[in-house]
Amino acid sequence: MFSVMTALTTDEARNFLVGHHGLRSVFGEGRSALAPLLARMRCIQLDPLDPIGTNADLVAMARIDGLARGQIYDLLDGQAFEHWAKERCLLPSSAFPYYRDRVVETPWWRLGERHRKLPGGVLEDVLAEVAERGPVAAGDLQGYGRVEQLDYGGWKSTPRAATLALKVLWTRCQVVVCGRRGKHKLYDVPDRALPRTHKLDREHAFEPWALVERVEAAGLLSTATGPHWSMLAEVRTSGLPEELVAQGVLERVTVEGSRREYLAPAGFLDRVYPDDDGRMRILGPLDPLIWDRKLIQHAFDFEYIWEVYKPVEQRRWGWYVVPLLHCGRLVGRIDARVADTALIVDKLWREDTTFDETAYAECLARHARHVCNPESDGL
Repeated sequence: MFSVMTALTTDEARNFLVGHHGLRSVFGEGRSALAPLLARMRCIQLDPLDPIGTNADLVAMARIDGLARGQIYDLLDGQAFEHWAKERCLLPSSAFPYYRDRVVETPWWRLGERHRKLPGGVLEDVLAEVAERGPVAAGDLQGYGRVEQLDYGGWKSTPRAATLALKVLWTRCQVVVCGRRGKHKLYDVPDRALPRTHKLDREHAFEPWALVERVEAAGLLSTATGPHWSMLAEVRTSGLPEELVAQGVLERVTVEGSRREYLAPAGFLDRVYPDDDGRMRILGPLDPLIWDRKLIQHAFDFEYIWEVYKPVEQRRWGWYVVPLLHCGRLVGRIDARVADTALIVDKLWREDTTFDETAYAECLARHARHVCNPESDGL
């Protein structure tokens, strides 16, 4: 028996996505708004590249006023942790019991291969040192020798046994990232880093919980394969999506003009969002609004390819070009960087005939305050 399919126009899909992703109005101001934002978004994808703020910075700054560059990582002080979700993500601490139990049941991310490279006893010794001395960075740990590097198609892992051990312990949720020291991650044991959640029991099995979280994070989650299913590929091909639809937890959705099908939260059309505040916003290259590039091209008539990993000669736009959102539409893109205390736009592509120059200037001025003067802008 097939479930009912909800049909959306492209306007309805676009309006829902912008509202669902909190891009119509300011969510809050300063550090105090970060934890509620992460709880709403479910996850914020991480990437270390930082020309105008990292992706996590850009995701937060598009929704919160008064943030300084790097303040998003303040959440790691007891309110969040890092793990694999839609690739490596910042996750609310309430998700930790699910990840802790999951890695015991089903090892992730080449865990066995990494473990086999480590000499006997190193894992236990590194864990004991973190428990005694944490929070610590990998470089703070004692010398435990070297290991044979893993080769991921030409990219090689660390040769330091201590660093590899930390990665294994982190994947197994025996240690967590609890902060930053410059560009270096700090690690600690969960009972110190996540005192309110590390001992809690999960309420549901991992797979249905994770699927609902991913649908909420995406808004409209295509049932077709793609990076939006990262770490949940086996769930996509199981009977679980249809089972949750039958239970009334999720809905099946189509968008006019496309043969693709999507999963959406049950009752999503009844959700109410604020009116648009008229701001133009810079989106991170991994903002959840643009996770599904095919959906964005169809619903927003906007092609976006993040070209950071493409050879120079194959780039159409540039190394770190990011989209501009205004009044529910993707109206352009910029290639920008921070130099000293200035935000410099090397190139602007206007892709809407009604491109608002005033909103654009205000957007740049606001972002410059966020990323060029972090000490004075933090609240």
